Amino acid sequence: MTVPASTTTAADSPLARRTVRKVGLRVMPLIGLLYVFNYMDRANIGYAQLGMATELGITAATFGVASAIFFLAYVVFEVPSNMIMKKVGARLWLGRIAISWGIVTVLTGFVASVTHLIIARILLGVAEAGLFPGLLLYLTFWFRGRERGRAIATLALAQPIALILGSLFGGWILDHVHWFGMSSWQWVFILQGAPAVLLGVATFLWLPNKPADAKFLTREESSWLQEEIDKEYQPEEKETFLGQLRAARNGKVLHLAISNLFIACGLYGLTFFLPLIVKQLDPKYSATNIGLLGAIPYVVGAVGMLLLARNSDRTGERKGHVITLVLVAALGFFGAIQFKSVPALSLISLSLAAIGVLGYLAPYWAMASRVLSKEHTAVGLAAINSIAALGGFFGPYAIGLAATDTDVTIGLYFPIGCLILSAVLLAFLKVPREAGIRK
Repeated sequence: MTVPASTTTAADSPLARRTVRKVGLRVMPLIGLLYVFNYMDRANIGYAQLGMATELGITAATFGVASAIFFLAYVVFEVPSNMIMKKVGARLWLGRIAISWGIVTVLTGFVASVTHLIIARILLGVAEAGLFPGLLLYLTFWFRGRERGRAIATLALAQPIALILGSLFGGWILDHVHWFGMSSWQWVFILQGAPAVLLGVATFLWLPNKPADAKFLTREESSWLQEEIDKEYQPEEKETFLGQLRAARNGKVLHLAISNLFIACGLYGLTFFLPLIVKQLDPKYSATNIGLLGAIPYVVGAVGMLLLARNSDRTGERKGHVITLVLVAALGFFGAIQFKSVPALSLISLSLAAIGVLGYLAPYWAMASRVLSKEHTAVGLAAINSIAALGGFFGPYAIGLAATDTDVTIGLYFPIGCLILSAVLLAFLKVPREAGIRK
């Protein structure tokens, strides 16, 4: 689609550039930190497992259940959470989410049995529900379509950053923190959960709900931004609560959600089982060694995510990027199985998997947010994320069920099959091409 000259001129005006730059500098850091600690607290069980397996009697299969059970509660509360946020405002609701998940994570450090751990994971799912789709919805209040892909990529970058930090600090804590007679795995939860409470308070104090509330924007800037955001959506008749829920049955929403569910099987399989896969490379590795080596795929994935998001924004092409990355992830998992006894090749394969399951995020969510009307955005994004979150249940559960004490990688055949199915489904999805950013 060709952008009219007048639109292009207005979009590239000094006012536009100044406003977009201000929004990026003032909005993205706080919501990025929220998502970093959110994802870290969701995934830290992978490193805590290295210490608590013996104390609590957790097998690979039990670990798969404990990791996966989080997503059942998460799915149930996802859509209602986004609808509440639209009513009460992002500042109040996102702050509440951060404080509640931080408290639950800290309390997880005091579980004394597998039953307690499973209950804690369910409560964590309830507490966290709605954060990611809420943040996606929040970005639609502040960024036009032409910048949204890169904004989503910046937000999605929180995932590898969280996994890198969680890997490095999780391994270090396990080897060095034994305070007050408590086990080191308990401190993994306590030290990584406490910052979320402080972030929740900061969100209450400093996060503006919409451009009109932003003190860092002038009246001219906030008015221009709101007008630009509003004109990207077709006006819709105001719907009732039930009418909004019906948006979740939209054919494209379901198509995207099921495709993303299959991808999530790979994403969360890597997230939760990477420490055990790395440990399998050499049983003599210390927790710190596992943390350092486990960070490598996420560093590579983070670089790939940024480069691919930039290319997707530049070309305006989304679907092809997503399909390619999904197949790259499947190839990476296959390599991890084949080279499970060769550390260098295994890490290269895991890095390919990380590029795929992390790099797809920005073009995928930019594509999803583009096809939804403004009235359906809140429910649509939450519905896609809710259904897809079931992949976070099925992936770790299936991998844990298939894994043995001596071979974790055997379970990776399940996410490989899921990723290939996702690529096939996405090939049949009709997505209008966007105008790329002109250089």
